[in-house]
Amino acid sequence: MSEKTKLADEKHNKGYNCAQAVVCAFAEELGMDEKTLFRAMEGFGFGMGYMGTCGAVSAMTAIAGIRESDGNLDSPASKRASYKASKKMMKAFEEKNGSIICRELKGVDTKKILRSCDGCVQDATEIVEKYLKGELE
Repeated sequence: MSEKTKLADEKHNKGYNCAQAVVCAFAEELGMDEKTLFRAMEGFGFGMGYMGTCGAVSAMTAIAGIRESDGNLDSPASKRASYKASKKMMKAFEEKNGSIICRELKGVDTKKILRSCDGCVQDATEIVEKYLKGELE
């Protein structure tokens, strides 16, 4: 387990939701303070509060936006790069776990658990690490 994965795991075990644990583990790489990231990601845990898109997956998408956005408020031109990075990470997560939906990952309807929350946090963190290193296909 990498240092970032251990850090995200520690944060999750401390009470951060899945989205907060993943994003906050990368605060330094994102050039943002952890408290701001923590607050921004709070509503994304528990599948956005209703077991929709997994919080760890939402975190990967947030990281893609933070990293890829040109921040140009007058003429934004970076959306495609953000979407491309997000899509790569979501695809990798779905290939590994069979879904990006919290309800499905938890097996709420099927009684077949695809991945635990801890596992989702770990997988998303590993995927983000690959993305940041340019190693994600």
